[in-house]
Amino acid sequence: MHFAVFHRITSSCQPEIRMVFSRHYFRSHFMQDLGAGITVGIVALPLAIAFAIASGCTPGQGIFTAIVAGFIISFLGGSRFQIGGPTGAFVAIIASIMAQFGYEGLCVATFMAGMFLFLMGLFGLGQMLKYIPYPVTTGFTSGIALFIFSTQLREGLGIAAKPEGSSFLDHMNHAVSHMGEADPATLGLTLFTILVMVMVRRTIPKIPAHIVGILSASILVCMLDVEVATIGSRFGGIPANLPSFRIPENIWGLIPVMIPSALTIAFLGGIESLLSASVADGMTGKRHNPDTELTAQGLANMASACFGGLPATGAIARTATSIRAGAHSPMAGIFHAITLALSILCLAPLASRIPMACLAGVLIIVAWDMGEIHKFITLLHSPAEDIFVMLVTFILTVFAGLTLAVQVGVVLAALLFMRRMAALAHFDLHPHTPSGDETLPIPGEAIQVYEIEGPFFFGVVNRFLDTFQFLNKPPAILILRMRRVESIDATAAHGLEIAIDRLQAQKTCVFICGLHPKVHKTMQQMQICPKIDEEHFFPSFSQALAAAQAMIQTDKMAHTRAHGETEGLYG
Repeated sequence: MHFAVFHRITSSCQPEIRMVFSRHYFRSHFMQDLGAGITVGIVALPLAIAFAIASGCTPGQGIFTAIVAGFIISFLGGSRFQIGGPTGAFVAIIASIMAQFGYEGLCVATFMAGMFLFLMGLFGLGQMLKYIPYPVTTGFTSGIALFIFSTQLREGLGIAAKPEGSSFLDHMNHAVSHMGEADPATLGLTLFTILVMVMVRRTIPKIPAHIVGILSASILVCMLDVEVATIGSRFGGIPANLPSFRIPENIWGLIPVMIPSALTIAFLGGIESLLSASVADGMTGKRHNPDTELTAQGLANMASACFGGLPATGAIARTATSIRAGAHSPMAGIFHAITLALSILCLAPLASRIPMACLAGVLIIVAWDMGEIHKFITLLHSPAEDIFVMLVTFILTVFAGLTLAVQVGVVLAALLFMRRMAALAHFDLHPHTPSGDETLPIPGEAIQVYEIEGPFFFGVVNRFLDTFQFLNKPPAILILRMRRVESIDATAAHGLEIAIDRLQAQKTCVFICGLHPKVHKTMQQMQICPKIDEEHFFPSFSQALAAAQAMIQTDKMAHTRAHGETEGLYG
């Protein structure tokens, strides 16, 4: 037991950076990582600020997250190229938590989410997160994208008044009702930023479009001396010092109420980080360790909460930027964190002059990218149950909040999975030899064959038991054929036990053939095998049928001798 726990811990804590340095790491690799780290650090700075502001937090909290969490994710993670930090996936849930519980509640939820992620990696649940259906994740991301868009209408239009609430409807109603208060200069700057980003993407896609958009718009504001809201005027600037350790107040009082939000953050963070790592694998041909990645994400979020940061995860766009810039190892992510730290120490006054309208334009483009409208429309042509799951998840994300949407989405995903698994299971009662088996015909109704095919689990037990209603007359021997059953759960095993008890109560002898070793072991542990004589288990159907026919023949002869008759009862 202790060895198994030790093996689980060691297999979940194998940082990729150790693997890199256990081989050869040359000066050329160092220079590649340094160049990529500086590049992605420059790219990450305005994004960290923008995501923090969109979430209802301060710019410094976004930068602290990118520094602390980004360093830990690269240093301890299971992906060679992962770049971590705040992302758009968390905007909706962070905004909701901030509106209800303030930053102290967010800190507690982030720390708890980190603990959940760490335990998920420790117990090998990294692979399970990959099984979340595509319609569910599409519904989440499309809903989050629409929410991000709604949050940027106020800044993009230059409306001074704040919305009364933090929901999608609150933001939309506020923008519509205050449309007459829009500032033409701010609106023009927002549209200018979007236009520049679109043009850069189409003409020189290798250059980060949002950097060009922000620089161009900021220079334009300085040249024209236009008075618009900036990061400095709105938040008093960006901290010019590194984050310090702090513990949230009222931890014990907040823990019970923050559990649902923490689970939502952990769920989204796990999916986003593993998706980002998978994208990096596809771009480089490498393979990540999902369990190690989750443990690192957990530690990163716990540390982020303790240093005044926000929830963090792997960032797909920044990870791809690092790879394209020539990253060789996780050192690129570490250099990215160092670049951000130096930026706030040296460039805080300049960053404070970035117009809020520029960030609104950047986030509108981010929302467009996240929405992936073409994929949403394509899924509307998928099977009806997939459309239903996607639309329910999307609507709940937009109108009811991400926490409820995650809970319902996961349940719907599980129900959809069970429905499709149940459709794979088949139960067939054969009064004669099953087709495809070249054996002698089964004589009369004395022997019947019952075949189970596919996954045998709780979702199909009732259908399994109902099939026995077609037994007009209990046979002398029933051969239970299970060659295509590779798994069985406790509920299905209990249903099988009920069926065996009913048959034996009707004086029917049960033979079982073709048992998979794993299924056989489960039946032994559930005390089902002792209900059947050992000699009534057979490796193949032909052996079971031969034994059944021999038993019937023996019973015929015994019956004939006992009564002096010439005809058997089973003719």
